[in-house]
Amino acid sequence: MSQLVGTDLRRASAGDQRIVAGHVRAEHRRRRLAGAGRHLILGLVTFVLVAPFYYVVLASLKNGTEIFSYPPKLLPIPPYLGNYHKLLFETGFPRWMFNTLLVAGSVTAIKVVIDSMAGYALAKLDLTGKRAIFLAMLILLMVPLGALIVPLWAMASALGITNTYLALILPPLANPLGVFLMRQFILGLPNDLENAGRLDGLSEFAIYRKIVLPLIKPGLVVLAVIIFTDQFMSFIWPLIATSSDNLQVLTVGVAALRSHGGADYGLWSAAAVMSLVPIGLFFFALQRQFLARSLAGALKQ
Repeated sequence: MSQLVGTDLRRASAGDQRIVAGHVRAEHRRRRLAGAGRHLILGLVTFVLVAPFYYVVLASLKNGTEIFSYPPKLLPIPPYLGNYHKLLFETGFPRWMFNTLLVAGSVTAIKVVIDSMAGYALAKLDLTGKRAIFLAMLILLMVPLGALIVPLWAMASALGITNTYLALILPPLANPLGVFLMRQFILGLPNDLENAGRLDGLSEFAIYRKIVLPLIKPGLVVLAVIIFTDQFMSFIWPLIATSSDNLQVLTVGVAALRSHGGADYGLWSAAAVMSLVPIGLFFFALQRQFLARSLAGALKQ
């Protein structure tokens, strides 16, 4: 009798093991299928995002006849560098790049300083009419650029700064977006830090410089990327504020290529590729810096 009971128990145990093994195999298959599906979706999304950039780079490395050849060449061998030579030595592209970097860099450096100072004042200082100032800034954020073009041009003309670098640098400094971002970022800092600085006899500017600035460096990096990208891609105001060829920025200069020599798709593609280089380097350099600071802060905590 006991032998029969032991046999039944062993059979039941073996059956349970087979059932468990079947569930494990089914779970593994389900996970493999889910992983394959995710990789397939990510691959399709990557292709959709990368394909336009690849097409532009490919067109910049072809001459006029190869661009429209059929079947198209997925990799031109040898690559045609005549478009880049023409862009760099037969157009004003180097000057456009210099103007763009000068304007975007100047606006970014100035606004990072003044926006962080204004954000600290609106977030931490007890100022009369602080809420009214902040509300006015929010209202200004809702005003479209088209409604400001004529007043801005009239003011620049009255000041005599049209066709100068000042006309390209000064108006973007009035954008309140950076102040809003810095205020929201600084509001997250504990008040005990500023109070401790005041007890040590530090002035408000010293508190801002020695305590607040080191803590908001990730926010400053984000603000710098936003401002630089916005200025690098600005088109309407530079087109209106300047008429001199020596003051043209990249967006205006590249758009003007259409009126010189007809439709040259290879030249336009080369201009697009070269225009992406500085902004890409700027973004990825600050991105690495931002990630390093974030990881350092997490490790300290």
